[in-house]
Amino acid sequence: MSNKTQEELAEELAKLKAENEELKKNARVKSSPGQISYRVSEKGGVSVYGLGRFPVTLYKEQWKRLLERAEDIKAFLKENDHLLKNKD
Repeated sequence: MSNKTQEELAEELAKLKAENEELKKNARVKSSPGQISYRVSEKGGVSVYGLGRFPVTLYKEQWKRLLERAEDIKAFLKENDHLLKNKD
């Protein structure tokens, strides 16, 4: 066993507890149907969970470009509503 002092062990324990809390905070939580959650991916993208079986992951600039076009997307959906299916 290591010859660490009580103080060193206490510091290590505090560090591990903080790391554990951070991991819990970033862990993907099972979402109930219809509930959307977000997480930063390992590669630095933003993953959106709850839309389908797999997350949708885009980088920050991709999300910004997509969100800037939100009105265009809404108009496209409205114009093509007769061709689109709803997921039940």
